[in-house]
Amino acid sequence: MLEYGSSLNLVTLISSVRDYDKMEMIFRQYHPELVFHAAAHKHVPLMETVPEEAVKNNIFGTFNVAKLAQDYGVRKFVMISTDKAVNPTNVMGATKRACEMIIQYMAQNSNQTDYVTTRFGNVLGSNGSVIPLFRRQIESGNPVTVTHPDIIRYFMTIPEAVSLVLEAGAMAHGGEIFVLDMGAPVKITTLAENLIRMYGKVPYKDVPIVFTGLRPGEKLFEELLMDEEGLKSTANKKIFIGNQIEIDPKALEQKLDTLKAAAEANDSDRTVELLADLVPTFHHNEH
Repeated sequence: MLEYGSSLNLVTLISSVRDYDKMEMIFRQYHPELVFHAAAHKHVPLMETVPEEAVKNNIFGTFNVAKLAQDYGVRKFVMISTDKAVNPTNVMGATKRACEMIIQYMAQNSNQTDYVTTRFGNVLGSNGSVIPLFRRQIESGNPVTVTHPDIIRYFMTIPEAVSLVLEAGAMAHGGEIFVLDMGAPVKITTLAENLIRMYGKVPYKDVPIVFTGLRPGEKLFEELLMDEEGLKSTANKKIFIGNQIEIDPKALEQKLDTLKAAAEANDSDRTVELLADLVPTFHHNEH
């Protein structure tokens, strides 16, 4: 705002997607044409501890905003998903897969709003990115910590992720899962070694690398596509489309109602059990 002054028509509001009434008030006042939905609890180990909070925020927060988008005539609704939604082994990934299912459900039942999902991996420089952590560890003279010597992740930069999400949203017609090409997967150990060398130091000699063990819910390898999805190319070689999976609306609605009751009762074990029933590809704690 300091840079653009009054030339930028920007309104910033802090609210929770879990608060349906507040969300409706915002939609009623501003009538947005486009909605980019990224609000979620994304911390994998923390969501293992309180799965009901992941369900309340990620699944039902998404459902609230997606439903209001239809009620208030939003033209396009783009949900930001994650590679952790593919064959999830953790609660966070399973909730994001449930969000993808909700978006496809909405796409099947909407004649005015185009609902789409964009799925990609880790974004360099974002909150939780490993590089700032590694930098702090090297600069403070501490060992660099990596959870497992063989752990692999996909990465892209913030500008690349933003531009591809915007382009995918522009080409969307409703119901697609856009899979963004993350390039070759990166071995985190190699990333740590290269960063240490950039500081003019020798890995394992000047700066130790300590392997701390996989965190709760963490996978060795992330995937970008599910087995049942095909993959079609688009005009942009970095954007692909996964086939829409047909959602049984009544079955989904019933399972969501049961899951919501368990989450609101703060029953963690029952919440995970029902989440696994909702998301067939969810295999908890399998690395």
